[in-house]
Amino acid sequence: MISRITGFLAAIAMAATLASSPAHAQDQKPADAASAAVVEATDASVAPAPAAAASKPVDNPYGLANIVAHGNVVDQVVLLVLAIMSMGSWYILVVRLWDTSKLSAEAKDVRATFFKKPSLADGVRSLKEESAFRYIATTAIEASEHHEGTLIENIDHSSWVTMNVDRAVADVNTKISSGLGFLATVGSTAPFIGLFGTVWGILNALTAIGLAGQASIDKVAGPVGAALIMTAIGLVVAVPAVLGYNWLVNRNKSVMSQVRSFAGDLHGVLMGNRSVAKR
Repeated sequence: MISRITGFLAAIAMAATLASSPAHAQDQKPADAASAAVVEATDASVAPAPAAAASKPVDNPYGLANIVAHGNVVDQVVLLVLAIMSMGSWYILVVRLWDTSKLSAEAKDVRATFFKKPSLADGVRSLKEESAFRYIATTAIEASEHHEGTLIENIDHSSWVTMNVDRAVADVNTKISSGLGFLATVGSTAPFIGLFGTVWGILNALTAIGLAGQASIDKVAGPVGAALIMTAIGLVVAVPAVLGYNWLVNRNKSVMSQVRSFAGDLHGVLMGNRSVAKR
């Protein structure tokens, strides 16, 4: 009887133990989850610190801004010269591109309308005041109408008109070609000016290293890299100047071919039997 009671009590105790075990496990799991959340929150609060440190911009002591702000007089003069060259090159490129585009458009209009006018005077009046074609036509007509003077009379009429037309065409060519010499100069000298800045910067860097008595990589790489920026700037200035020069030369050849064709046709009209109407 006692053994049965003892077994019954043991069974009840085991059942109570089994019943309480899941509850204890459930209580332990939230506790573990809470501790894990605390750990994750701690890690999350600690993790952004390296990200924030990585996102902070690092000042480059050997960049272009440092050369401009703290470089020696030679470095700043080299940068100033290269900046002037670059601005001048782009100004010439834009202006001459506009001039050649306008002259090409005028050439198409002139070829389509000028020689269909009843007289040269009407043709001249149809041209714009600042037009290069009006300048050539006016010069040619004046030379045809005014062929007097003791010395000028020694030149035959056709040669006199031809000479004046050629001068007018040469004036137009000089106008649209102005500045090309500057582009050629920039394209040929800018790399060497930048190289001079590089050599000067490396010389100063090596001198500073020699005085410091240290030749570690951080002492050499920075100053030498800053000096090499000068060469890069020289190339950046020179390449557009060279490309722009070649491009404008080809455009000028095409446009001046149209101008010379107009001048040749005009000379043929003046040398013909048609009378030049008074303006």
